[in-house]
Amino acid sequence: MLNLVLFGAPGSGKGTQSEKLIEGYDLFHISTGEVLRDHIKRGTELGKIADSFISKGELIPDDLMISILDDVLEKNAADVEGVVFDGFPRTIPQADALEKLLARRGTELHAVIGLEVPEEELMNRMLERGRLTGRADDTPETIKNRLDVYHRQTMPLRDYYNSNGKYLAINGHGRVDDIFEDISTRIKEKTGAERKSR
Repeated sequence: MLNLVLFGAPGSGKGTQSEKLIEGYDLFHISTGEVLRDHIKRGTELGKIADSFISKGELIPDDLMISILDDVLEKNAADVEGVVFDGFPRTIPQADALEKLLARRGTELHAVIGLEVPEEELMNRMLERGRLTGRADDTPETIKNRLDVYHRQTMPLRDYYNSNGKYLAINGHGRVDDIFEDISTRIKEKTGAERKSR
C-alpha cells in the first residue's frame, strides 16, 4: 500500500499531479472537491449543505468531510494499491481523523506531497482556469477568500506533517513533467515505492 496526501493551496496543481500519481502508482484518487461538486450538481442534501460553504469560499465542517471520506473509502478502496487524497485533510482535526480511518483499515499515511507555488502565480492560474472552465468559485473575490482561508486554517498542516517527518516540500512552479519527476524521486527516497509507468 502507498497512501499519499497531495497538499497545496488552491491552484497549486493538485489535480494535474494527482492524475500522474494515479497512473504512475496505480492509486485510487479521492478528490473531496470533485465528490462535493458531484453532490452539488445532483442537488443532493449533502450538496446543498456543501454549496452553502463552498459558494463563500469556506471549508466544509470537519465532521461532514470525515463522514464523506469514510463512505468513499468504504465503497471504493478495498482492492487498490493505495490512495491519493486530494484536498483532504485541510485541518489538523481532519489529519488526526484520517490517521484513525487508515489505521482501522490496517494501513497508514506514508507521505504528504506539498506543492509550493508563489501566491501571485496561484491567483493567475485560478483566474485563467475560471476563464477556461467557467468554474463559479474562480472569481477574484472568491479566490482571495480561498487563499486567506488556506493560510489561516490549512497552513498549520504543513508544520504538523513536518513535525512527524511526512511532509515532502515540492517546488510546484515549472513544467508539469519536471514537477512529477521531483515528486517520484522524493516518494522513492521516503517510502521506497517505485513508479510503475514512465
